[in-house]
Amino acid sequence: MMSIGNLGFQPVYIVSGLLVGLLVGLTGVGGGSLMTPLLVMLFGFHPATAVGTDLLFAAVTKTAGTTIHSVGKTVDWVIVRRLAMGSVPATILCLIALAYAGSANKAMTDLISAVLGISLLLSAASLLFKTQILHFITRRYPDFGATTSLRLTVLTGAVLGVLVCLSSVGAGALGTVALIILYPRQPMVRIVGSDIAHAVPLTLLAGLGHWILGTVNLPLVGQLLFGSIPGIIIGSVTARYAPDKLLKICLGVILAIVGFRMLMK
Repeated sequence: MMSIGNLGFQPVYIVSGLLVGLLVGLTGVGGGSLMTPLLVMLFGFHPATAVGTDLLFAAVTKTAGTTIHSVGKTVDWVIVRRLAMGSVPATILCLIALAYAGSANKAMTDLISAVLGISLLLSAASLLFKTQILHFITRRYPDFGATTSLRLTVLTGAVLGVLVCLSSVGAGALGTVALIILYPRQPMVRIVGSDIAHAVPLTLLAGLGHWILGTVNLPLVGQLLFGSIPGIIIGSVTARYAPDKLLKICLGVILAIVGFRMLMK
């Protein structure tokens, strides 16, 4: 495993950030689903270090996305507050548990790897079968969440808080699917904007917690951002010309394979 110590200038990390940013811009898939397994399986970082580093990386990139959505008035701050009511305390409790158990502890390392694998499989399912899932639920429960959206949204936030704290995966694809089910009458752009806005305090809180625990590689964060920011811009600009459905199918299959490999480690 790579250490958490300082890194020199490594073009490979910048290129990795560029490629992940490009895919995020093209497909909207959360960077955590791509960056964290990349750091673990390709570059050999400890799972806790990969998660903590990706959380601060995500906090910066999602702040930019939230700014754009906020200016365009496509953020429902009521939904964001409800999600945060569940995710913030869940994240704090999860960080306390990590501090108590020790992130380098083998049992905790195995838990992080398992949660990461499961989160990747769930993200893959949301990419590959999103339409079928939504059709099934909305057909059988057309008003699902309409009368109990507060309680269910807080619960969703708590689940996302634990998943993100342990794996850095879940705030994107899974959060979006959950919000579509809970708020079927909301325009899609407001669902996406609200999910991104909620991810900022969630990833920042979890990332700072990991930094305090010593599981964040700040030089690596900088190099990843150096590549990912132009990648996201390029991907977003060219997204209208890309075969969106084909890209998401390919990504879904890749995430499923990586998720199974994480579970088999």
